[in-house]
Amino acid sequence: MTHALHLPVSGGRTALHTLGAPGAFTPPPAAPRSRVAYAAAHVVADPYGDNTPGAPAVLDWDRTLAFRRELWRWGFGVAEAMDTAQRGGGLDWPTAAELIRRSGAEARAAGGRLVAGVSTDQLTAGTPTLDDVTAAYLEQFSVVEETGATPVIMASRALAAVARTPEDYLGVYEKVLGQTSGPVVLHWLGEMFDPQLRGYWGSDDLDAASETVLGLLGTYASRVEGIKLSLLDADRERAFRARLPHGVRLYTGDDFHYCELIQGDDGGYSDALLGVFAAIAPAASQALQALDGGDVDGYRAAMEPTVPLGRHLFTAPTHHYKTGVVFLSWLNGHQDHFSMVGGAQSARSLTHLAELFRLADRAGVLSAPDLATARMRTFLQTNGVPA
Repeated sequence: MTHALHLPVSGGRTALHTLGAPGAFTPPPAAPRSRVAYAAAHVVADPYGDNTPGAPAVLDWDRTLAFRRELWRWGFGVAEAMDTAQRGGGLDWPTAAELIRRSGAEARAAGGRLVAGVSTDQLTAGTPTLDDVTAAYLEQFSVVEETGATPVIMASRALAAVARTPEDYLGVYEKVLGQTSGPVVLHWLGEMFDPQLRGYWGSDDLDAASETVLGLLGTYASRVEGIKLSLLDADRERAFRARLPHGVRLYTGDDFHYCELIQGDDGGYSDALLGVFAAIAPAASQALQALDGGDVDGYRAAMEPTVPLGRHLFTAPTHHYKTGVVFLSWLNGHQDHFSMVGGAQSARSLTHLAELFRLADRAGVLSAPDLATARMRTFLQTNGVPA
């Protein structure tokens, strides 16, 4: 097959693109030793289900779980039922709960690491109180803990809507952390990922918000295994990381600067819990294997080419990055269609997805060029572009 396509560019034009060879990436014998790395996984919609906006999600369970096994094969832990899986954007709580249970069973069978999102998205009607938010968190905690997964306390839209002061946030988190039975991970998700979370922790001032979070971590360091920071600000992450209590990990959620933050510097390094890993798993795995061996040049050779892809995936509006993750999953044969729960496949433009194709090729993460070319050609033709 000819691996050449005329891909859309700006101004209503097309430009010829010829695919290169995929990267020579090899799955590792075990999880990386030098960094803890979780890939936040997407979900595969059932193409025969009513996955229109507002409808309960209908998943293709076989394909969804197979993708988790693929991530474990590349050495990653799986971060389940988080924003990459469209929590708050099509994946309702009953379906998320079933997803967590099924992934928990798969993790036990495969010996894979699993963390899972705890939120308050069952609060879908009326105006909740702070006690309602606390109860919702604890209800979801029980589901996650029963599976053996590590809970990730996700930022709550319901809490952001009802809380007025830092003390309101602390009161809820302290009650939740006070009733947990094991280590948890916190997640500070910036408003670029979810505009409804603006002013989280009780302030629009990120310096003030950081003080609130660091105070909480200082009090509950024995119960918090780490915090995922998703603010897309590398300097802020380094400064925040330097002030963490001993033993609390910083999981970077910075899908722009992950290469440098994971590598680290004299001030330390970040571990990772990233949505971009779902799109670049083979390359990122190869990079982490190199880092395990002390080969920084090898790490950068594998990871740096993925950075333009990551930045394009997460371009504003950032919360639509899931569309690109699913598109690449389809191109790589991990699912048989390009459709999403909530109809989210329409959230990115044709030119955006064409550039995604180019950048994925340059990063070496289009693992089957024949398949990727055939599917991209069909996609272009369906959208009125002769390829």
